Amino acid sequence: MAVHGAPRTLYLDCPFGIAGDMLVGALLDLGGAEAEAAVRAAVGALPVGGFSIEVARVEKAGLSCCDFDVVLDAAHDGRDHDMAYLHGGRVGAGGPRGHEGHGRGPHGHGPHGHGPHEHGAHEHGAHEHGAHEHDAHGHEHRSLADIRELLDAAPLAPGARDLARRAFEILARAEARAHGVAVEDVHFHEVGAVDSIVDIVAASVLLDHLGIERAVVPVLRDGHGTIRCQHGVIPVPVPATVNICAAHGLPLAPAGVEGELVTPTGAALVAALGPSFELPARYTVARCGLGAGKRCYEVPSFVRALLIREEAPASACDGSAVKLECDIDDASGEQLAYAAERLRAAGAWEVHWLPVFTKKGRPAYQLQVICAVDAASDLERVVLRETTTIGVRRQVVERTVLPRCAEQVETAWGPVAVKRVELPDGSWRATPEYEDVAAVARREGLPYGVVDQAVRARIDAGGPAVQ
Repeated sequence: MAVHGAPRTLYLDCPFGIAGDMLVGALLDLGGAEAEAAVRAAVGALPVGGFSIEVARVEKAGLSCCDFDVVLDAAHDGRDHDMAYLHGGRVGAGGPRGHEGHGRGPHGHGPHGHGPHEHGAHEHGAHEHGAHEHDAHGHEHRSLADIRELLDAAPLAPGARDLARRAFEILARAEARAHGVAVEDVHFHEVGAVDSIVDIVAASVLLDHLGIERAVVPVLRDGHGTIRCQHGVIPVPVPATVNICAAHGLPLAPAGVEGELVTPTGAALVAALGPSFELPARYTVARCGLGAGKRCYEVPSFVRALLIREEAPASACDGSAVKLECDIDDASGEQLAYAAERLRAAGAWEVHWLPVFTKKGRPAYQLQVICAVDAASDLERVVLRETTTIGVRRQVVERTVLPRCAEQVETAWGPVAVKRVELPDGSWRATPEYEDVAAVARREGLPYGVVDQAVRARIDAGGPAVQ
């Protein structure tokens, strides 16, 4: 069940990469005891065994972070502490430049378990059908169909189940492309292991529990060099991560660190959120969570998750906006109306359809969308998805906006919302809100014009305002 009364925008700050367990830790830090209880109930009911979960506090760069660990039993765990494995060579038990893993006890994160953050060398790769059902360490080889059945059998909320399914499908497509096989022929001998299933399900449950409606992920920073997987030495960013970022337009940036900072599971969870990449111009932070990774490179291993609320610009009297437009001559009226509805729901300030003539004299409609600068990319994607256009024109426009405030005035039918704006000469003008006037008209069986005129008369008479 989602947490109510909280901001629903999640900002993921990933200067040191992201992995499944890092994201889970950060979300647990946001949600507290109730969120942890939801995760334990969900993963405890999964139709898989051989694991337990541990939640603890650890220190990263002097900061207290939440550490989420999937502890596998002896039949499923084959991990060791060899940091060098992650770099495609063995340079000593302490790893390159003496960096050590941060797993607890025998559950250090090396070649057959969690990687630099979570799945590392044992995350990358897939088998075609016909491969052995278990690897040398007892990990099951699950197809995408097996994963879907597992998720369908688990008592998950619909939102959590859908998000987990999307994440695994994104992983499957990325692995299929990397290995040159069909999606349904991918066998997850690594990302299908118990610890990865738990990470993805836990993250999905937490995102649903927190009621996240929108995610912002400006950039994913990854390292460089190579790591060793079951199939040999591969470059960083690893192929599955690269494929996910390419397919979903996730921005990558180099972190100047040797080693893998962004894992395929972390990238798949980000892609499953369908994030935007630009932060609001102004926002307030409601809560902040830090999730720890299991490796230390030259940079600390943690991800930061913030619940934020977008705020109005500091000055409401000026600023920039973006105008998007395109011409459409091959879509039905129903499709155009639906596109406008989706654009408004996605945050467009204005959506207009203008009748125009296009090439060869064909009648058509020009779509014009006015929106905030940081919303333009998201709204472009809506236009391209919901209409038949093959391109969108964009221009930044300057605008002047009158200072405004929302009030309510008392009427014979109860309070009615009005919008009051200040004119350049210092005087004020107030206008009844359509939805409130229409609601009164419907409820009282009166013409809209009668109610509107009565509310305006009350405003002109200086009726009492209810802030």
